[in-house]
Amino acid sequence: MSANMNLDKEIAAHRSNEVTQRGTKSQAYPVNLPETPAGAASSRQFVTPLDRWISRKMMAVVGDPPIVLKLWDGVEVTSPQSRPVARLQYHSRGAMFKTIMNPELYFGDLYASGQVSIAGDLVKFMEIIFSNLEHEVEQGWLRKLVLWLGHRRIANSHDKAKDNIYHHYDIGNDFYRLWLDHAEMQYTCAYFPDEAMTLEQAQVAKLHHVCRKLELKAGDRVVEAGCGWGGLALFMAKHYGVKVTGYNISREQVAYARERAEREGFSGRVEYVQDDYRNISGEYDAFVSVGMLEHVGKMDFLTLGRVIDRCLKPEGRGLIHSIGRNRPAPMNAWIERRVFPGAYPPSLMEITQIFEPNYLSVLDVENLRLHYSLTLQHWLERYEAHSEDVLALMDESFVKTWRLYLAGSIAAFNVGELQLFQVVFSRDSNNEVPWSRAHLYANRNPSAATPKREREALEA
Repeated sequence: MSANMNLDKEIAAHRSNEVTQRGTKSQAYPVNLPETPAGAASSRQFVTPLDRWISRKMMAVVGDPPIVLKLWDGVEVTSPQSRPVARLQYHSRGAMFKTIMNPELYFGDLYASGQVSIAGDLVKFMEIIFSNLEHEVEQGWLRKLVLWLGHRRIANSHDKAKDNIYHHYDIGNDFYRLWLDHAEMQYTCAYFPDEAMTLEQAQVAKLHHVCRKLELKAGDRVVEAGCGWGGLALFMAKHYGVKVTGYNISREQVAYARERAEREGFSGRVEYVQDDYRNISGEYDAFVSVGMLEHVGKMDFLTLGRVIDRCLKPEGRGLIHSIGRNRPAPMNAWIERRVFPGAYPPSLMEITQIFEPNYLSVLDVENLRLHYSLTLQHWLERYEAHSEDVLALMDESFVKTWRLYLAGSIAAFNVGELQLFQVVFSRDSNNEVPWSRAHLYANRNPSAATPKREREALEA
């Protein structure tokens, strides 16, 4: 969440007016009061007219949405709503003022710790907030400074990258098994040619979609940067006859991937290397990265470009699949600190920094924004179905944190805050590129995609 709630002058004026009317300063409260523990706040704090005025101003800033707002006395402060989307309650004055100070950074913590309660449709609630704040008025310098301080500078060194990945991916394979697809354990956007597909079907469709874009043929050598639980690498080896080397710095994921490849008899065709993408070595027919670029950080895009340049053959193809934005902006501060440390969703302009210095040509760009929204809806539904299992593994704060993360991500994709880009590229001198996108959709041999291969197929 991001907001222009710079109410300092109005609050001060209103407080001054209230003090004058009462003839005493006993009812005036500073902005930075000590936080009252959740659950005890309602019985220890009373609500002043100033509190109610501030809460109404908060709602006005986001366009007076169909949300019922209650303060810590349990009394509604918003106008009656015939069909409210959600009910929001602050359990202390400190929680409300933290939201005013920096909603993007603090609201998630307040919800996870129980200092703020939300009842109703969490996704719709987040959509309303995102949508109404999209066209907010110009922020003052103080508000910009507060938000700037809330966003950490993203510089992912080797050691920092390891810490970030361990924080998010090494919390346990058992946790992810509860709500990811059961076919390929994919924690990236699925592809829904038919919206009625199951999550498992859509994830398999995504893997085929990626492989066809890469024009894989038997015997190709492929390198995957950030191979997750190894599903894509194993799929490419099984269905397209290629040999794959996957790089990943997550211990849990690499161990899972190696065990599965060994169990299914593909350890000779798929190698999983527990190492940083910057250490990729060798020469390959195809480079692929699905869901890793968000972890690279824009300061290292030039480095990634150099890695691709040194490992891609002259007629090699590449694909990068990444969450992104339509214009440069940092990751939501709360998500970057609590869920995805070191993450940055780049714009297309920023992504081109990978290609331009290395004479790599962009061949195709596809935006799967709504596919990711639907993927997340499946994930959230499964997550909620297993919330008690998650609680047994973690704690209540963790359950709420991930619930808000998944619901907020659905909302962000629905309203266009986030995008999902698939970018296909090759060297600028490579003429063996497709003449059309027909190979992606027609029921044909995926290797018959370029003019040369089509001629060879006809001659055969």
